[in-house]
Amino acid sequence: MNEEILINVTPRETRVAMVENGVLQELFIERTSRRGLVGNIYRGKVVRVLPGMQAAFIDIGRERTAFLHASDIVGRSKNGNGNGDKPAENIVDLVHQGQELLVQVVKDPLGSKGARLTTHLSVAARFLVFMPDEEHVGISQKIEDEAERQRLRELVGRLAEEAGGGGFIVRTVADGASEQELRSDVEFLHKLWAEIQERSTTCPPASLVHGDLSLVMRTMRDQVDVGIEKVRIDSRENFEKARKFASKFIPEMADRIEYYPGERPIFDLYGIEDEIQKALSRKVQLKSGGYLIIDQTEALTTIDVNTGAFVGHRNLEETIFKTNLEATHAIARQLRLRNLGGIIILDFIDMTDPSHREQVMRALEKALERDKAKSHICEVSALGLVEMTRKRTRESLEHVLCEPCPCCQGRGSVRTAETVCYEVFRELIRESRQYEPEQFLVLASQEVVDLMLDEESAGVAELEEFIGVPIRFQVESLYTQEQFDVVLL
Repeated sequence: MNEEILINVTPRETRVAMVENGVLQELFIERTSRRGLVGNIYRGKVVRVLPGMQAAFIDIGRERTAFLHASDIVGRSKNGNGNGDKPAENIVDLVHQGQELLVQVVKDPLGSKGARLTTHLSVAARFLVFMPDEEHVGISQKIEDEAERQRLRELVGRLAEEAGGGGFIVRTVADGASEQELRSDVEFLHKLWAEIQERSTTCPPASLVHGDLSLVMRTMRDQVDVGIEKVRIDSRENFEKARKFASKFIPEMADRIEYYPGERPIFDLYGIEDEIQKALSRKVQLKSGGYLIIDQTEALTTIDVNTGAFVGHRNLEETIFKTNLEATHAIARQLRLRNLGGIIILDFIDMTDPSHREQVMRALEKALERDKAKSHICEVSALGLVEMTRKRTRESLEHVLCEPCPCCQGRGSVRTAETVCYEVFRELIRESRQYEPEQFLVLASQEVVDLMLDEESAGVAELEEFIGVPIRFQVESLYTQEQFDVVLL
């Protein structure tokens, strides 16, 4: 599989596109004014403790206070094997108002919610993640070879002991890493943690202690491996930083990092801009002629599969099966591309053949294997729906690039001109009974005024006779279709 990473850098925004076989699969966006917080460590201050929610609100110096649950606090009750199966201690026994503590962001602010925090701190390097409050060594589940898992567990355990302790998670890219590479990571992470501890004692409350890397460098650390064919960057400065990073940590990738100096924007060259526009649409066209309808709400996301123009070649059941099978790949791609998270309901077309349902479910699971975000899929429900969850740590693409429509406030529809017209009539009757004006002036949008003076002109004449007051109309070009004002003259 041909995998490429395209990095577009402008003074106020950085965008990273993950491309597989020429098709955009994932998009990361970071803006200078709204940088991601995940991984940042703060010296927080407890501003409110909520026993009923077993949580506390922490001031970390951001616009909104952050959220810390009792289960994310080091020192809570655990069972004998350290899995934390016993209920957490009461939040009031763990923290108190005014207390200062080191916290790390594990989930960016989403919508109206503040960032999610933990006191289980960790810092990441190329091959390892260091957890100073732990003592065990964990291995990425994606490293499947048992002999390699055992080698890494023993090697990292020994290196950790030599360096002074702490727990480590061995990342997927460490598969096949040498002892020297792992030793360098262990030493670097211990030095970094010592610096964080030192800074935490001098910085004021509600301030940043340690910030994670920029998006470009996080991409080099987390996304680039030997499976990547090419990394193309359109910024000379960031290209030099990336080459320097690769020469030190991934020497085999150094020659695959390219600077793109072309006049035509790199995202236009690969058709990425068009794909981004399509990813903001409700409708996703399938090659067969079928399509998906994706609706994202506060509570959950629904994805509806339809056959559309696809009529098949054999029979209805086969047509439905092929459409659903094709939809599984499109759904997996859209989840990654749009970064949809939380509860997701998939409404596949009803299949009567149990073997077809089984094949569609297995195809969906296989299509989601390349997704780095954790997901859990339930079997087909009694209503023929597939329920699943996908871990959400950052805003969806729609929430990053869009905002609710000022006309409909995110409802997706507006009242018709006719409906607004009758609302104006009711308001005129209400005002005429409270006051004694000589004349009414109605300010409304072009569509509403046109309707009043044309199709509803007879109704306006009847109303004037009923209330005994003349009515004038004036178009306000800045008014939306639902807006109007009644002025007494």
